[in-house]
Amino acid sequence: MAGSSLAGIPYGTGQGPEIDDMLVAIVERLRARKLRLAGAIQHNTDGGDRCRCDMTLEDLATGQRIDISEKRGPQSQGCRLDSFALEASVGLVMQSLSESRDIVVINRFGKREAEGHGFRQIVEQAMEQGVPLLVAIAEGQWQAWQDFTGGYAQQLPVDADAVLAWCESAALGHADAAVIARTETTTV
Repeated sequence: MAGSSLAGIPYGTGQGPEIDDMLVAIVERLRARKLRLAGAIQHNTDGGDRCRCDMTLEDLATGQRIDISEKRGPQSQGCRLDSFALEASVGLVMQSLSESRDIVVINRFGKREAEGHGFRQIVEQAMEQGVPLLVAIAEGQWQAWQDFTGGYAQQLPVDADAVLAWCESAALGHADAAVIARTETTTV
C-alpha cells in the first residue's frame, strides 16, 4: 500500500546476511540524516571454530550491543538464538519508544515474532504510536507477517536505495503529521 507507515522486506533462504548488511548500511545513512531511530539491527561476526557467525543486536537509540548467539560447539545443529538475550534487546528498544522517534527499524520478523514473542511487541507499539516501521521478513514467516498486519504493510524489494527512499518518505510524513498535531493542539 503506497503511503503506508509500515513496510516489510521479504527475503529468501540464504539472504539473511545480505539483509543484515543492507540494514546496517541503511541505518548509517539514516543517522547521517539526523533521524531519531529506534529498533535493532544485526551485526554478524566470525564465529571462530563454529561454522556459523555470531549474532549481535544493536539498539539503534543507544548504540548498545547485545550478543544473541548461544556459544555452542562446532558440530552443533539447530537454532542458536539466545532467547533471553533477545528479550533483553527488546526491552532496550521498548524503553527507547518512550521518546519521540522518526522511524523504527527491526532486523527480523521471525519465528519468535510469529509466535507472539521477540520484537512483536515493538511492532505493535510502533503501530499504536504511528511511528513508521521497517522490518525484514524471511520467506518462511511472510504469511505470519501478512496475517499479523492484515496485509496493511507495504512490501519493499531487497534494494538499499528503494528501502532508504521509503524510510526517508515515511519519516518525513511522520514528522509532518506530528507538526500538524502539535499545531492543532495549541490552536484549540
